Amino acid sequence: MSLLQLSAVGLLAAHIGVSAYSLESIDHVVLFMQENRAFDHYYGTMAGVRGFADPNAQVNPNGNTVFYQEVPSSLSNVTDELLPWYLNWKGGNWTEATQCIVAGDNGWVANHGALNFGLNNQWPRNNTPYSWGYFKREDIPVQFGIADAYTVADMYQESVIGATMPNRAVWASGNNHLDGNLFIDNMWSPGCDATGFNCFPLTWKTIADYYQESNVTWQVWQNVDNWEDNPFSWFEQFIDAANGSAYQIRGNSNTGLDKFFEAAAEGTLPQVSFIISDQELTEHPPYMPKDGGWIQQQIFNAVVKSPKYNSTVLMLSYDESGGWGDHVVPYTSPEGTEGEWILDPYDTGFGPYTRGGHVFTENADHNSQILFVEKWLAAKGHNVTTEQMPEWRRNHMSDLTKAFDFMNPDFSIPELEQATYPLADANALWSGSAYCEAKYGDALPPVPYGLQNATEALATEQGYKKVRGQLTEGRWLTFELNGYALSNPGNTSSIVAGPSTPEHEEKSQRWVLQQLSPGGNVFHMYSALDGKYISAGMQLATNGTAAQNITLTDMGNGQGYTFIQENGLYASVAANGTVGSTDVVSGFQVFSVTYAS
Repeated sequence: MSLLQLSAVGLLAAHIGVSAYSLESIDHVVLFMQENRAFDHYYGTMAGVRGFADPNAQVNPNGNTVFYQEVPSSLSNVTDELLPWYLNWKGGNWTEATQCIVAGDNGWVANHGALNFGLNNQWPRNNTPYSWGYFKREDIPVQFGIADAYTVADMYQESVIGATMPNRAVWASGNNHLDGNLFIDNMWSPGCDATGFNCFPLTWKTIADYYQESNVTWQVWQNVDNWEDNPFSWFEQFIDAANGSAYQIRGNSNTGLDKFFEAAAEGTLPQVSFIISDQELTEHPPYMPKDGGWIQQQIFNAVVKSPKYNSTVLMLSYDESGGWGDHVVPYTSPEGTEGEWILDPYDTGFGPYTRGGHVFTENADHNSQILFVEKWLAAKGHNVTTEQMPEWRRNHMSDLTKAFDFMNPDFSIPELEQATYPLADANALWSGSAYCEAKYGDALPPVPYGLQNATEALATEQGYKKVRGQLTEGRWLTFELNGYALSNPGNTSSIVAGPSTPEHEEKSQRWVLQQLSPGGNVFHMYSALDGKYISAGMQLATNGTAAQNITLTDMGNGQGYTFIQENGLYASVAANGTVGSTDVVSGFQVFSVTYAS
C-alpha cells in the first residue's frame, strides 16, 4: 500500500461518565492536542495494544517484519538491521538526558522517505536511528497512567504524513488542501512558499464556523505563549476578526488556561473546548514528556474534579509523529479517491491519507474528533456537518462513539503518579528543556547496533485490555461468553469452550485475526497455540485455505461482539460451556492480551 498522506501515529485517550447512559447526556467535550509523539515511541511496550507484540506485523519482501529497519553502512558496519530500542537502555543519567532528546525530522520528505512507499523500513536511513527509539512506563508515568485507566486508541493516526500545521488544520477544519492551496508544511508567514503551495493564511471554513452558526458554544483556551499552535489563528476569518467579536474572543484571544480551570470547577465550560499548551509543555522535542505529563495531569484533574465530570468527554491526542517511527502502515484510501490523492510536490512519488483500561481498535484520525462532535451535537439537536471533510474520511474514519460504554459507566477516579512541577526561571518562564539541554548538551544515547535480540527489543508489559470498537488486526484476542472462552484444546479438530480466567492468559484461548479487506469486518481467525484456522462448523484446519469467513461486529455499549459464520448463524457458548450455532444474537466479550508465553 502506497502512503503519502497518513502515518500510523498518535494517541487518543478518552473518558466518559454519564448518568443517563446516552450520547445526548454529554454536555461538554474537551479536545486537548499535544505535539510530536508516535504511538510505538510512547506505548509500544503497553500490554493489550497493537505495539511490539503485534502478531500481524507487516512482513516485507526480504522476509523481515517491519520491526527490522534497514541500516546502511554509513550508519553502522556491525549490523544491517535495527529493532526498536529503549532510549534509556544504558541507564544512568540517560533517563534524564533523553527527556529533551530530538529524534529526527517531522517534515514531509524525511517521513515519506522513512515510509518508503509502504515498506516502512527506512527510518534509520531517511530520518534517524533515534526515530526507532522508545520510552517505557517509568519514563512517562502520567501519560501511561491516563491511557491505562481509560481507553487508548491504538489505531489512531495522524491525518497527514507531515508537520504540525497541516495536521492541526485537519483537526480544525477536516482538510488541509482546499481553495487551491496544498498545505503540507509549516508556514506562518503571509504568502506561499517558493513552489507556490503552503499558502498562508488559510481561507476555508473551520469547524468553529459551523459551531458559531449553529449556536454551539465553543472556546479556545490558551496562554500568551501558545507557540502559535492554535490552528484557528491560521485562518483568514480569525485573523481579520475585530477585537471584541465572537471569533476574536472565542478563537483567537489569550484567555489563559487558569480560566479553563475556573470554568471546569464551576461547571460552566462551553460545549466544545480546545486546549492549547504553552510551548515548553507541548511534548514537542526537545520539550520534555515529563513536563507535558504535568499539564496533562492539570487538565485531567480539572475535568475529573468538575461538578460536570459525569457529563464531560476529554480527548487527549497528538498532532503528528515528530520524526518518531511507528510499525503500523496506516489505513489509506484506494488510489485516485477524490479529495485524498495528490501529486507529491516534492517528487517523493505519486500516492495517496474512552474509564476501564480498554483499547479502542477502529481506524481513526483527527477527523474522528470532528465526527464525534458532529454525532454528539446531532443528539443534542444541532445539525452540524463539516462540508470540508473528504467523503472517504467521513465514511471510513471512526466517529469514536463505540469507544464509549453508556450502559456501564465507571465514575471512579484513578490515582495517577504525581507529576513533577516543571522547572521555571527567575521570570517564571518554563525552562525544563533549557536546563536539560544545558546540562547534557546535544548528547544522544548510543544506538545499540549489533547488540540487540528480538526477545529483548520487542519485550512488552504483560496483561490485557478489554476491547471496544470495530476490530482490526494486530492483537492476540480472547472471545468470552457465559464464563467460557473459545479454546483450541490441541487434541481435537473442534473448537471447545474452556473456563475463562481472570487474567485471560490461557494460550489455548488466544486467537489472531486476519482482516480480509482494509476497513472491513470480515476475518479469518487462527489459534495462537498451533496456528490452526477456524473452518466451517467451528472446526480447526491446518490449511488456511479452509478458513471460513467470520464477520465480527461490535454491538456497542459493552454488549459485545457478534460472531457470524459463513452459514449465517451466530457462534455461541451455552451456559454449560457447549460451543454451538444459533440464530439468536449473542455477544462475546473480547480481550486483547499480551503474554510472553
